[in-house]
Amino acid sequence: MERISADTEGVVQRLRDGMAGGVLAFPLTSFREDGGFDPESYRAYLTAQVAAAPGALFPACGTGEFSALDEDEYREVVRAAVEVADGRLPVVAGTGYGWAQALRFARIAEEAGADALLVMPHYLVAAPQDGLVEQLRRIAAGTRLPLIAYQRGQVTFTAGSVRRIAEIPTVIGLKDGHSDLDRLQRLTLAAPDGFLFFNGAATAEIQARAYATVGVPAYSSAVHAFAPEIANAFLTALRGGEEAVTRTLLRDFYVPLVELRDRVPGYAVSLVKAAARLRGLPVGPVRAPLVDPDPADLADLEKILDAGLGLAGATRRGTA
Repeated sequence: MERISADTEGVVQRLRDGMAGGVLAFPLTSFREDGGFDPESYRAYLTAQVAAAPGALFPACGTGEFSALDEDEYREVVRAAVEVADGRLPVVAGTGYGWAQALRFARIAEEAGADALLVMPHYLVAAPQDGLVEQLRRIAAGTRLPLIAYQRGQVTFTAGSVRRIAEIPTVIGLKDGHSDLDRLQRLTLAAPDGFLFFNGAATAEIQARAYATVGVPAYSSAVHAFAPEIANAFLTALRGGEEAVTRTLLRDFYVPLVELRDRVPGYAVSLVKAAARLRGLPVGPVRAPLVDPDPADLADLEKILDAGLGLAGATRRGTA
């Protein structure tokens, strides 16, 4: 990998430290009932997220409904995250679509003070490996911010492509959302030392143990967006080798949550936002094309959430 700048090295080290210390938080974006962005509620929500000590903050990504934000809203979302984080943890803003539009968002994030960018899958079309690499090259050429590639949906990198993107000085890592551990192991072995990898599967805790076996212990946590105490209890149990606690949280909270999530497309975000509202967090509804859960699913979600909070509380008391 070509020599990276001192600034990029600093971001890499901060992210590495964050991944070692906590889950990666992907905050929701607060909307009013009329659908407008609610900056005051968003800042209040972010304050609670940061207080729960995640390893890094990823605003305006998938959980934050990046694709539903216009550029002015995006600017406010990223700026608020930077100001609330106040240097205590890295801020990695989402960007995406084709490279030209991704660069427009990248430059906004740069001006707002973000530390790095998560490059989400491009829009609609499948692309060959040369095109996936060129997409990252074009974005990297237009911003000084370090980039983390995100493979999910129509984006899947080969080992050869990972070697190529790692040669771009500001491409520092990869978030994996495919959960193909054979392929992922090949990617980690192809990448140079120091290249960052993390588990970005939906409800990543379900597969956290499996990812760790191929050398990828860090993960994003959608649960942190509405119940950081559950997310942190699971991380503590997992890394502390508390197998009984880990299994109980998986069996009685995470698996039922995933089964509910899989009922309706888009629930990976809608349920997270609904759970946050159940806890009194000021996040508001989702924006179309997502839909909020129906009453029956909301009732099931409340039961699952209550179970998870009870387990997290028991874990803190040492009675789980």
